[in-house]
Amino acid sequence: MSKINITTKFIKNLELFIENKSFPSDEVHFTWIGQAGFMFKFKDKLLIIDPYLSDYLSKKYKGKLFPHTRLMEIPISPHKISTVDYTLCSHAHTDHMDPETISILGDNNPKLKFIVPAAEIEESIKRGIKIHQLLKANDGKVLILESGIKITGVAAAHEKLKVNEIGEHHFLGYVLDFDGLKIYHSGDCIPYDGLIAKLKELDIDLALLPINGRDEYRLKNNIEGNFLISEVIDICKSAKIENLIVHHFDMFAYNTVTKEELEDLRVTSSTQLQIIIPEIYIIYKIKKK
Repeated sequence: MSKINITTKFIKNLELFIENKSFPSDEVHFTWIGQAGFMFKFKDKLLIIDPYLSDYLSKKYKGKLFPHTRLMEIPISPHKISTVDYTLCSHAHTDHMDPETISILGDNNPKLKFIVPAAEIEESIKRGIKIHQLLKANDGKVLILESGIKITGVAAAHEKLKVNEIGEHHFLGYVLDFDGLKIYHSGDCIPYDGLIAKLKELDIDLALLPINGRDEYRLKNNIEGNFLISEVIDICKSAKIENLIVHHFDMFAYNTVTKEELEDLRVTSSTQLQIIIPEIYIIYKIKKK
């Protein structure tokens, strides 16, 4: 049986979520903001991971084979976010480290710290992050951010593991530990040897995993892939993770899953593995039992 309770409620405006300072201290509240992006509130802190809150890619790839036209509205403008404490980027692909999002967040939030893979420090500066705002993450490295909030880097294989000459990873996932309540965001990832053992040791309460899959056609066109739907289920079961929220769908037509696949996934949810298909403007509340 799951060690946490997850409840939901609708909110019409994410500014209301950001501005709310009255959440109980033993609860984590979070919302999906599209693709791999999530916003978390814990106590009085706001954390964001992999925000893609612009239309940068549709402009960059207009007229190309994969035009990157957004299928989903931008749920909140980065200009309206002025109280974020930490922003995490799992890697340097633009839907995870978007220059038109992170540069605005950095300018509007002078105390903001960005947590990025150590191998991508130079690239993050090129995207608009100021060097004094940066914290380096790496596989196995623990960052204590606040009392009750720490982040652990977990290597990610975006088709493959990628490490620079001094052992710093380019692709990471993160375990967000809120007073012992542990949420694993894999970043963009596929299965690799040792991943399940890492996750078992970390004792994850909730996994946030991408499901847009992979194939040779996309890879040949430089679109690195992610877990298959069957793989995220297998990983959770093998790593004893009892709660799963999927993501990385319904943003780009060439790189998503079908409504039928989502419905099939929804009906496989059980007491052994609760599976949630996230929606924009839904707030998820999690609390230890």
